[in-house]
Amino acid sequence: MTDLRSSEIHDELDGDTLHEECGVFGILGHPDAAALTALGLHALQHRGQEAAGIVTFDGRQFYSERRMGLVGDHYTDPTTLAKLPGSMSIGHVRYSTTGETVLRNVQPLFAELQEGGIAIAHNGNFTNGLTLRRQIIADGAICQSTSDTEVVLHLIARSKHVSSSDRFADAIAQVEGGYSMLALTRTKLIAARDPNGIRPLVMGELDGKPIFCSETCALDIIGAKFVRDIENGEIVICEIQPDGSITIDARKPQNPLPERLCLFEYVYFARPDSVVGGRNVYVARKNMGKNLAIEAPVEADVVVPVPDGGTPAAIGYAQESGIPFELGIIRNHYVGRTFIEPTQQIRAFGVKLKHSANRAMIAGKRVVLVDDSIVRGTTSVKIVQMMREAGAREVHVRVASPMIFHPDFYGIDTPDRDKLLANQHADLASMCRFIGADSLEFLSIDGLYRAVGGEKRDPQAPQFTDHYFTGDYPTRLLDQGAASNVRKLSVLASNG
Repeated sequence: MTDLRSSEIHDELDGDTLHEECGVFGILGHPDAAALTALGLHALQHRGQEAAGIVTFDGRQFYSERRMGLVGDHYTDPTTLAKLPGSMSIGHVRYSTTGETVLRNVQPLFAELQEGGIAIAHNGNFTNGLTLRRQIIADGAICQSTSDTEVVLHLIARSKHVSSSDRFADAIAQVEGGYSMLALTRTKLIAARDPNGIRPLVMGELDGKPIFCSETCALDIIGAKFVRDIENGEIVICEIQPDGSITIDARKPQNPLPERLCLFEYVYFARPDSVVGGRNVYVARKNMGKNLAIEAPVEADVVVPVPDGGTPAAIGYAQESGIPFELGIIRNHYVGRTFIEPTQQIRAFGVKLKHSANRAMIAGKRVVLVDDSIVRGTTSVKIVQMMREAGAREVHVRVASPMIFHPDFYGIDTPDRDKLLANQHADLASMCRFIGADSLEFLSIDGLYRAVGGEKRDPQAPQFTDHYFTGDYPTRLLDQGAASNVRKLSVLASNG
């Protein structure tokens, strides 16, 4: 979600990590729709921790509860769920990338249109969202948020088609980028995935009722059955009929593009217990570590993960190399942004608020430090220093993904290109000196492809979205120049 705050303002704890921006969940025809949606969003909390929202319909009217903060802070309260009656529901968890988090931007967004109310939630980013927004504002539209999700509502309202399904399809045909999207009308739950399949979206079933969500972990938490992945470019329309039955219409593109799922779902974003694109995320991350051990071996005494993202890869590295695995860093899961705001003195503690060295596993040893990725490198500097202060004899950093050279425009919060560590240094040796390690190695792009069950990367037709490593963007970037101006002028842009 891009609003009005630059990613450089991220605090000391979060500024050197990548952030996924949203997760979506929807269910049709179930009497416990709101409660199930809340549980599903709780499972997707890792995809966005700043705000959450749920919209329901009870056959007469729509109800909306949108709140700042975590799902568990609000939607476990029976009084809140009581305000969300009905058997139809969609929900959303949100992480804002470059703007203040304000209630008006929390999804799902709702509007009353000529054919009735509609609520929309989406994960991802439109690469032509600013262009479309400027066009509709120039034509007289009034926007109530700084979210590009609102652009879709305006496009639906302007469509000349009659049915809500056709109007929705007409609207998303005009947007470009990476997204998974849900829409709720008086009788329908509509799901759509971008033509390249960049962002994940799955279909499930509970008690015969259809469910759509960002990851399979949201199905697991409610005991739902996984049905299938929504295909790239596909629109699935589930509709409650007058007799209470539900019909499902799957509209697939006439000329589908090859699917190019975002590789960072496997590297960092998806929950380890999820299955994404038919691949278990935990297994993929272990494979990354194994391939890293083959490509970048080192003589050492212990393999230590940077928690929590580096843990599966570190296990894989240890298994392949035969070097013992130990939890040499302990993470404090109860540190949030608000805790470090009061004073600069507390902020200066930096990474130690979130991680502490397990000295007994580190002192006197040659350490292989395994992380999932390096963005700016500032956290790596502090982690390496922490290892040295704990008595490590040597610190060898191994990264279970390739170097990040390029920013993302499809729903990942990445720094500007010149802020990325790989672009600030001439070579690997310079990067190694900067973070203070004895050695530094990254997984190759082919090693990453093989880890997720594929073959080596085909440069003519990449099997995944991997532009952050390669610069090969799968779509046009119509708003790229405009997005740069947004940061300078504090004008808006936004994604879901």
